[in-house]
Formats: sequence, structure tokens, C-alpha cells
Amino acid sequence: MSATGGKSIPFSLIGGDVTISGNLSASVDLHVDGVIDGDISCAALVQGPDSRITGHVTAQSARLAGLVDGSITAGELIVESSARVTGDVVYERITIEPGSRVEGRFRPKNSDMPVAEVKLIASDN
Repeated sequence: MSATGGKSIPFSLIGGDVTISGNLSASVDLHVDGVIDGDISCAALVQGPDSRITGHVTAQSARLAGLVDGSITAGELIVESSARVTGDVVYERITIEPGSRVEGRFRPKNSDMPVAEVKLIASDN
């Protein structure tokens, strides 16, 4: 697969040497290895372990492995063991791997349930 852009390309790649200041919107899948200071809206987000996102993330699916300082709204959310998330999380389905760290409020999408404030530190022990 190629990440050169264009309508036939299924994803866009933000490399580890790239810093973006401002909001980012993509109609395709987005792979982030760099730094984003702004909100992200995309179909699917894959975040590398060395990346940092400061802002709101909105995606149909998100696989987080780096630092996220901001709220997250996702249909399916996977928080990998290397992830560090600080912010409120709205989800339909969520997986939090051992070793990850999440601090914020969790609420299922389309739910009338009250918001639960959670500080979760998953460990391998």
C-alpha cells in the first residue's frame, strides 16, 4: 500500500518527524506517528506508541498506543498497553489492554446512563 495521497489511497500517514498545529480532518483512515496539536476527525485512527495528540479525537474506530490529552469519541476504541490517555471517553465498544493508563470519564454512546468518573491504571501484575 502507498501513503502518497489521492482518492484511491485507503489511508493517510503522519510520520514521526511531523508536527501539525491545527485541526485535522480525513475521510480515510489515518495513521499518526507524529505530533498533533488540534482536533482529529477521521474514519479510523491508528496512533503509534511514540506519537502525541492534544485535542479531541472523533473516529468510527480508534486504536491508541501513544499519548492523548483530550476527549475521545469512537464507535470502537482500543487502548493499547503503551497508551496514556487523559480525557473523557465516549464509546460504543471499548478494549483497554493491561499496562495502559486512562484518566477521565467514560460514557457509552447513545446512553442515558450517568457519566462515571474513572481513573484506570491497568497493570500487568
